[in-house]
Amino acid sequence: MAKVSMVEREKKRVALVQKFAAKRAALKQIASDDSLTMEERFKARLKLAKLPRNSSATRLHNRCQVTGRPKAYYRKLKMSRIALRDLASQGQIPGMVKSSW
Repeated sequence: MAKVSMVEREKKRVALVQKFAAKRAALKQIASDDSLTMEERFKARLKLAKLPRNSSATRLHNRCQVTGRPKAYYRKLKMSRIALRDLASQGQIPGMVKSSW
């Protein structure tokens, strides 16, 4: 089980990313528009820099939905390999059996 504080911090980041997504996209569009003057694009970059750092989508890190583990994460299943193995061994995942030979 991951530290509760880290899981909560990640939830906070997700909320910030969702909150500022539209504003960030608009400012990025202005900053990359070549038809505008340099000053307008520079002002857009400054406004973008003033937004919270954690509102950037690149700051997000995938975590297991079951345990909160940040490593060995399967995107398709949204869980870590360890949680996947435990649930598969218990028969909780349909069609998945633990192999033995």
